[in-house]
Amino acid sequence: MKISATIIAFNEERNIARVIESLRCCDEILLLDSGSNDRTVEIAANLGARVVEASWHGYAAQKNIAAELASYDWILSLDADESLSEALEAEIWQIKKSGPAFDGYTVPRLAQYLGRWILHSGWHPDRKVRLFDRRKAKWVGDFVHESVTVDGEIGELKSNLLHFTCSSLSEHLRSMDRYTTLAAQELVARRVDITFGLLLFDPPWTFFRTYFLKLGFLDGPEGLAIAYMAAFYNFVKYFKARDMSPGRKT
Repeated sequence: MKISATIIAFNEERNIARVIESLRCCDEILLLDSGSNDRTVEIAANLGARVVEASWHGYAAQKNIAAELASYDWILSLDADESLSEALEAEIWQIKKSGPAFDGYTVPRLAQYLGRWILHSGWHPDRKVRLFDRRKAKWVGDFVHESVTVDGEIGELKSNLLHFTCSSLSEHLRSMDRYTTLAAQELVARRVDITFGLLLFDPPWTFFRTYFLKLGFLDGPEGLAIAYMAAFYNFVKYFKARDMSPGRKT
């Protein structure tokens, strides 16, 4: 069993070395870069990654392109701000040794936010399919929150994939602007009716669910920030979708 690791990137010089250096269990590392103007490509190439340039087609499409360009059928797909924990790397080595028992595997993600590992707030275990046979799987999702669908059986790995999210609220706000636009475009494409009630009641409900029902309060001040930002994210997403709607009156 040979594995190709695939990473999509744009201006990820801060993260790219960490993710590549965690991929010792892979037989190939392919970086699909969409026009970085920092040192991302240089760092990746120096660390032994095969770098391919491609214009941006959206998250799911970009990851499918990377999988198609890989040399091997088994794909380990990571984002640039992720890395394998040592325990997860050991699990993957074991699969390579014994052979895969499934067509794809989910991994739990452990996120670091504002310097703290988040164990609640709905952020953990946050299981995602990341190791899969490309002959039986593909990425789907036109706008945001892309995911892998597998035509076959899915197994579970136990160890964490590490996710290094925002290191500051300013960074979170910048990324939120981009992702709320994509989420709003998805809502418009689905013709979701953005009512005043949705704008009024969904954000506070999101805060309550994140902070109390999903035990965000156990994540300390960072859990409070996550709950507030989740509520704000939904408000901005819905308001943008309202303004984008074709029938919107100015």
